[in-house]
Amino acid sequence: MPIYIALLRAVNVGGTGALPMTELKTICEELGFTDVKTYIQSGNVLFRSDESETAVEEKLDAALGKTMGKRPGVMVRTRKELDAIVADAPFSDAKPNFLLVYFLPERAPADALENMVAPDGEEAKLAAREIYVHYPNGSGRSKLKLPALKPATSRNLNTVRKLAEMAAAMER
Repeated sequence: MPIYIALLRAVNVGGTGALPMTELKTICEELGFTDVKTYIQSGNVLFRSDESETAVEEKLDAALGKTMGKRPGVMVRTRKELDAIVADAPFSDAKPNFLLVYFLPERAPADALENMVAPDGEEAKLAAREIYVHYPNGSGRSKLKLPALKPATSRNLNTVRKLAEMAAAMER
């Protein structure tokens, strides 16, 4: 049975979009997903399902929409995709917590980086359904403008590596 990693948009530790990870786990189990595991309070969940990636994404987003009042947006990746995202990470000199992977709901257009405004020296690289962004001064105060990131959810490289490790451990 395939292992999926779901990354939720707009799920925060507190305030708007707060969703306890125990509740996320319960929702996933009620949808019939098995071996459900969550990681940190930012909307990361791993599980097994016989359904397709698209079906899993739609079911989870719809269920979360009922719970949260609106669909947060769910990006689902397979274990192999997550491994490739980690392996292909550019900017090898970047600190892993300063390199964010933006997960997109679909492939970004080839010109997605053309309108980027990077006043603090940010760098970006387009991948399949991801955009990697290196924030040399951290993302917190960055004035980066990149419209292609609007539908995405991001995780730093440390988090992506941990999710890939957790998915690999589930296969053993």
